[in-house]
Amino acid sequence: MSNINNKTRLKIKIEGAVQGVGFRPFIYRIATELNLNGWVNNSSEGVFIEVEGSRENLEQFLSKINTEKPAISIINNLNYKYLAPLNYSKFEIKKSVSGAKTAIVLPEIATCNDCIQDIFNPKNRRFEYPFTNCTNCGPRYTIINSLPYDRNNTTMSNFTMCSDCQKEYENPLNRRFHAQPNACSKCGPHLELWDVSGNLISSHNSALKLTVNAIKNGQIVAIKGLGGFHLVADASNNDAVTTLRHRKHRPDKPFALMFPNMETVNNHCQVSDLEKQLLLSPQAPIVLLFCHNRGHIAESISPNNPYLGVMLPYTPLHHLLMKKLGFPIIATSANLADEPICIDENEALIRLKDIADLFLIHNRPIVRAVDDSIVRVVGDRPLILRRARGYAPLPTLTNYDFPPMLAVGGHFKNTIAIAQHNQVFLSQHIGDLATTQSLQAFEEAIAKLSSIYDLKPDSVVCDLHPDYISSQWAAKLNLPLTRVQHHKAHVFACIADNDIKPPVLGVAWDGTGYGEDGTIWGGEFFLVTDTDCPRVAHLRQFSQPGGEKAVKEPRRSAMGILYEIFGDELFRSPPPPLRSGVVRTYLAPFKDMSASAGQIYQKMLNNGINTPKTSSIGRFFDGVVSLLGIRQQVSFEGQGAMELEFLLRNNINQKYSFIIRDTNPLIVDFEPIILGILDDIKINLDRSIISAKFHNTLADIIVEIAQKIAIKQVLLTGGCFQNKYLTERTILSLKQANFTPFWHKNIPPNDGGIALGQIIINNR
Repeated sequence: MSNINNKTRLKIKIEGAVQGVGFRPFIYRIATELNLNGWVNNSSEGVFIEVEGSRENLEQFLSKINTEKPAISIINNLNYKYLAPLNYSKFEIKKSVSGAKTAIVLPEIATCNDCIQDIFNPKNRRFEYPFTNCTNCGPRYTIINSLPYDRNNTTMSNFTMCSDCQKEYENPLNRRFHAQPNACSKCGPHLELWDVSGNLISSHNSALKLTVNAIKNGQIVAIKGLGGFHLVADASNNDAVTTLRHRKHRPDKPFALMFPNMETVNNHCQVSDLEKQLLLSPQAPIVLLFCHNRGHIAESISPNNPYLGVMLPYTPLHHLLMKKLGFPIIATSANLADEPICIDENEALIRLKDIADLFLIHNRPIVRAVDDSIVRVVGDRPLILRRARGYAPLPTLTNYDFPPMLAVGGHFKNTIAIAQHNQVFLSQHIGDLATTQSLQAFEEAIAKLSSIYDLKPDSVVCDLHPDYISSQWAAKLNLPLTRVQHHKAHVFACIADNDIKPPVLGVAWDGTGYGEDGTIWGGEFFLVTDTDCPRVAHLRQFSQPGGEKAVKEPRRSAMGILYEIFGDELFRSPPPPLRSGVVRTYLAPFKDMSASAGQIYQKMLNNGINTPKTSSIGRFFDGVVSLLGIRQQVSFEGQGAMELEFLLRNNINQKYSFIIRDTNPLIVDFEPIILGILDDIKINLDRSIISAKFHNTLADIIVEIAQKIAIKQVLLTGGCFQNKYLTERTILSLKQANFTPFWHKNIPPNDGGIALGQIIINNR
């Protein structure tokens, strides 16, 4: 090899999120600054570079790639070698080439400050143009059909750039160089306002003006955005909110809000530095914030809930809309319950005809539905609750070399995953697979994510539950099939999310998961070693009269818990005083129950008729919710548990007693907890104190099991750990007891993460 003063050539391959982020113009800039010649191009595998000059300058070039790369780019691997020079005469950006498809597709990126300035500058040719973008921002995953990420492989291939846009696109020193969605009002997508029959009312800027007026007048507008439609309404107009709830069949579940700017967010919510950083980040998710001042925001936005789901404008269209409105709006997914969001305007006219009053649409096609992501700060770091826009489909890197593999996830909060080499690509949030439309969205997500990477799976992984639609679908593929227990998938998703190695104690708490013994699990502890994952502890089981009906009726879980403790005494007439001295008829689950209804429940429990056994902490939460009279029916998953969390006082350190039965596996006996709660009900103790005692006890249970199993690494996973207080209390208690806790960050703790876990556990 030549010495440092002689010319030599450097050949580089960079893998990661390095396409559509201005990486090639960045390379062009630093190469020309260092007087280096050669070339750079995109391929389906990543970015390839050949550059030659003095050894000293080439070493500086390598250093600058790592230290000065575009902020939104991600370098996973950088391989290089020195070769003999070829005497290039200049540095150029070559056309993209095809190859094995391993490059990472970036998620959508919120509008950058430079583009925001463009759309609000009357002298700029993109003044008030709602589809302004550059290499630092704009659509990615929602418009790409295949790799490499070039315009002809996106839905922008429908739009021919004007001469001005073409000049920007071809100039390596322009921030719109090879910005694939680059366009302007002359040559790009445009807005139209339609009525409910699809008739054109107005177009371009006047369409936006009429939309603003409609929202101010209390109308509900379906607005086509990046990954689908939002249903938009004035958040201060209670009549509009009530109408939207009625039309959407969504009686209680909170609506997400879009605020005009950080100032209005601060006026209504407590915002930490980290929460502000999330709101203003390129991902721009919905962030759950504690609301200290409702102001003019309708109470019906989030009933019985002190938190608001808040996001800021993240597209030029949103920025223009919010600037003209100047107040918070509802911006909720445009769908009916259990259906995916609409992405096509003609489909929206059909599916949303009974919800929206007007439709603000555009003519840039959306390839795939991508919801807004939801994030909550837990344990002083972000916890993704719904992983979609801004995050999907960035891969999880592993130490495995996977064969081509597909995982189909679960039934609720479904996501799918594909594995390729050392990467697992988890799809965007798809939703509950309960309707024809959601099954279609599930199939499309598999087909479209697989097509980007030309993935043809050798095998498929699904949930153990035989009745899950995803599992039944997987069984029809005629591929080798592995069925993975639900909660073990949760644990391995958390292991991958934190990149840790066994031994690990995995705590998987949620509402429902089919157990290996045929019962319903959900309060489980697993000891993960290099070779095994036995269930080492669980909550004492109780019956669920009515099976799945208990998910919607906390009263049923309460009865199952009480019956487990008191047996037939529970239904004796006249009503007996229970062991704690509380008379049954004064307990909330029984107050409105007729004698005949009581007889039916007694018969079901006595004879085991449609009363599956469960160890679910989620259903245990429901039982406590019912006993306290908080709620006997719920309209969305986790509603009762959320209201119980929101009741508690943070400064209460009291707890209930509990018993760990020394069996194999260990059993957490909840009887002392329930008797303690009944005693507190008897003396009319404030429910906020009971809630705190209950949450504190659950954290203590985890610590005691960890002490008995004697494993230092403890993972917290499953939907119950969306509960901020429970998770943070458990983290603190584990640390105080000299354990090392791990919880989710980039992968949801709920069922939105189990497809990742299915792939990881299947590769062991």
